Amino acid sequence: GADPGPICYGQGAKPTVTDANLLLGRLQPQCFLGGDFTLDIERTRRLVSEWLKLHTTKLTLEEFAAGIIRVVNSTMEKAVRVVSIERGFDPREFTLVAFGGAGGLHACELAEALSIPRVIVPALPGALSAFGILVSDVVKDYSRTVLWRVAANVPAERLQKEFARLRRQSETDFRAERWKGKIRHQFSVDVRYRGQGYELNIPYTRDLIRNFRVEHQRRYGYSYPERELELVTLRLRSTIKSQQARTATGRPTGHAGTVAKSRSSQAKVETALADHSSVIFNGKRLTAAIHGRDSLIVGKKYSGPAIVTEYSATTVVPPDMRFWLEKSGNLIIEVRPPSPKSRH
Repeated sequence: GADPGPICYGQGAKPTVTDANLLLGRLQPQCFLGGDFTLDIERTRRLVSEWLKLHTTKLTLEEFAAGIIRVVNSTMEKAVRVVSIERGFDPREFTLVAFGGAGGLHACELAEALSIPRVIVPALPGALSAFGILVSDVVKDYSRTVLWRVAANVPAERLQKEFARLRRQSETDFRAERWKGKIRHQFSVDVRYRGQGYELNIPYTRDLIRNFRVEHQRRYGYSYPERELELVTLRLRSTIKSQQARTATGRPTGHAGTVAKSRSSQAKVETALADHSSVIFNGKRLTAAIHGRDSLIVGKKYSGPAIVTEYSATTVVPPDMRFWLEKSGNLIIEVRPPSPKSRH
């Protein structure tokens, strides 16, 4: 669907991240989309070489491709830091979930840079977003701005009265749209110290004030025990469980649910899939094992460097990392031994 797309797709003429991964050996030309589409490695080498000469750079193809990957990984790392470290969360205590066709190409290096101990590449990663929209809860959000000052006590009666109004509105809307199922309600309040220009969203309980001060201390490293607060916005999130949320257990077979693959294309990728290939990691050309994801034995531990190919994605496992397939079909990659505090 990309237009004009990467050089290796046959139409584009400017280097892209996909081209860089191909030049580094991380994408296998004959195994793209399960063998239904062949990446043009020769065209990529030729046009990228011409592009480099035009821009009078002395970089080799591999150095240029590695530079592209470093820039992309750095950009993604920055984005992860915004939603983790800058919000007071330690990446070392979490697992990185990589989905989409290209997620697995960059996930391990990204996790290593952030000291994230583990990566999960879900089953059928290229279809995860589509699957998610089918099974996600039906969600409705409501809010009301109040700007109430509070000191020591939460105005519980006033809050409950306003939340009741929001709740009635949500139930009316769900009924009007004929959604079936039990409605779950989550109440929260945007709270700030008086005079601040930003708020923290805190789940509503009778300990709202204390919980705000604790969260402010955790997020920003300080709090004001005696300072007056403002309740800025009351929020309600109402959800109904999706009727399609019952997922099958066990390992997916083939690529059902994504595409209907022909026997000829399956035979094509099996023929093209070599046991090993030359792949560049940190400027060094190494021999990496090539695995078809469907051929991995559940529970068996494998070691990097390795490339795991499948119809909807490719996963790159750098040296000194271990990986295995769970019964659920999820691919687990151990970036580094987990610490006692690590959690999913």
